[in-house]
Amino acid sequence: MYEPGVTQRAVTRLNRRREARERRRFALERELYARSPRLRALDLALRGTMADLAQLATGGRPVRPDGPEIAAIRERNQSLQAERTALLRELGVDPAELEDAPDCPLCGDTGWADGKMCACLKDLCAEEQMKSLTALLGLTEEQSFDRLRLDVYSDRPWQGEGRSPRENMRRVVAVCEGFARQFPDYPLKNLLLSGGTGLGKTFLSGCIAREVSSRGHSVVYDTAVNLFAAFETRKFTRDADEGREARDDARRYLGCDLLILDDLGSEFTTPLAQASLYEVVNSRLQAGLHTIISTNLSMEQIAARYTPQLTSRIGGLYQELTFYGDDLRRPQ
Repeated sequence: MYEPGVTQRAVTRLNRRREARERRRFALERELYARSPRLRALDLALRGTMADLAQLATGGRPVRPDGPEIAAIRERNQSLQAERTALLRELGVDPAELEDAPDCPLCGDTGWADGKMCACLKDLCAEEQMKSLTALLGLTEEQSFDRLRLDVYSDRPWQGEGRSPRENMRRVVAVCEGFARQFPDYPLKNLLLSGGTGLGKTFLSGCIAREVSSRGHSVVYDTAVNLFAAFETRKFTRDADEGREARDDARRYLGCDLLILDDLGSEFTTPLAQASLYEVVNSRLQAGLHTIISTNLSMEQIAARYTPQLTSRIGGLYQELTFYGDDLRRPQ
């Protein structure tokens, strides 16, 4: 389920593409009619054969499909089509350029086929979603698994840890890359990225968002503060427009294929925030949807800050990936 704004922008692009094709066809037709009055006459005659068929069908007397009347109309139609094709080729035009054929034969350029979103609209949704993620995260071409560098992490032992920061990140990146490139079939369904600032949690979240989105899945990336604000507005607002927007936000958090919730722990913890976070985590687990939570808190700090019910869900059903090392954003 893509965000409503993403879907609307994709539908708008689909409609504009169809309208542009129709305008090009109409302009070419007018140009060719001006060059060759005979072409216009042929088109009118062809439409006349269709009208003749319709008149026979509604004339009140039975007409056999293989009868002489229909055969005569069909023969005239084919003769006119052959002359039209030859004339267009003389004019240096491919007859297909004047056909009113959709770009997508599956949905007829409507974006929907058999009650489901067509692949053509999904592709546009993925492009629009990537634009949104790029603007939100400041994604660049460098922010991808293929360009990720591990040599910025120290290869020296780190106090209290069995691996150096570089060796630890090699393991973390392997899990994140597998999660993204095998989504949604990777064995680990939910990730908890924990550790201090400046260690690459947001960068890796962006890599995952880019990869999963490019594969046609809906991705929502947002901060915990924004999520809790939306749920608070949904509960307390009296303004109809704000309430509708907050409900839409809540639905996208609950229904997207992948939710990336950034900076958990930066919010002011209230009973409503606790309840909202539990609703999101528990609902998505029950629906079999995938979630990544990024936080500066350790699992122990999460247990001290949030309810036992929420802690048990995250502790038991999320794979914790711990980040440690020197702050990469701080001059060394």
